[in-house]
Amino acid sequence: MIKNSFIFLPGIGNEREKKLWNDGVLDWDDFLNASEIKRINPSKKIFYNQKIHEAKKHLHGYNSSYFTGLLRPIENWRLYDFFKEDAVFLDIETDGLNHWNDITVVGLYDGFETKTMIKDINLNFKALKEELARYKMIITFNGATFDLPFIKKRYPGVLPHIPHFDLRFACRRIGLTGGLKKIEEELGMKRRELVRGLDGGDALTLWKMYKGSGDEHYLNLLVEYNEEDIINLKKIANITTRRLKELIHKDNILNN
Repeated sequence: MIKNSFIFLPGIGNEREKKLWNDGVLDWDDFLNASEIKRINPSKKIFYNQKIHEAKKHLHGYNSSYFTGLLRPIENWRLYDFFKEDAVFLDIETDGLNHWNDITVVGLYDGFETKTMIKDINLNFKALKEELARYKMIITFNGATFDLPFIKKRYPGVLPHIPHFDLRFACRRIGLTGGLKKIEEELGMKRRELVRGLDGGDALTLWKMYKGSGDEHYLNLLVEYNEEDIINLKKIANITTRRLKELIHKDNILNN
């Protein structure tokens, strides 16, 4: 979808982008190969050509950092199909909801395997920075408001300069509202029995019970709860990006 996108060009918003598609300019190559474009003067087209060539160079070089901030955050879903094989699905648990509280668990999922980093066991600045440096994109649910600010506060400088795709806002655009668990239910996703019905408040309780008793049963439940979160993020990302493409391409102009 990113190669079909023109909204990163100065002065081109969603409506002008749709007009380009309707005029048969479906992707970057169509734009570059056209000698002229309706409603775009020749000097502006030369400037846009340069911007598209630059974007192509960075995309083909797999430099996702270039696209950080190039699109509005709500449009970062357009990068997902290209970078999803090197994306990380991230979710954190904390010992409170204020930013002066601490992170207890960082759950990471690369689409194949999960990795859990736990306070006082294997969670530290160096380990987290090295792990996150492996990826080209971060996917969260409500991470723009909660997870990423929390990480920045606790571990300044640990987050890589890569695009962030927040599923909460993507879901809202296709009519899926509410929290992650509610959306999972609407999409027919079922959690494993042991952690079915747990929510963020229960996660906090599990951590406190683990720290108070030393019983790893509570920690294991917390880890399993977090793993369900990050695994389901991938399922939701696949569904939302597909539906968003269907929504903006309902006239079947675009098919990739």
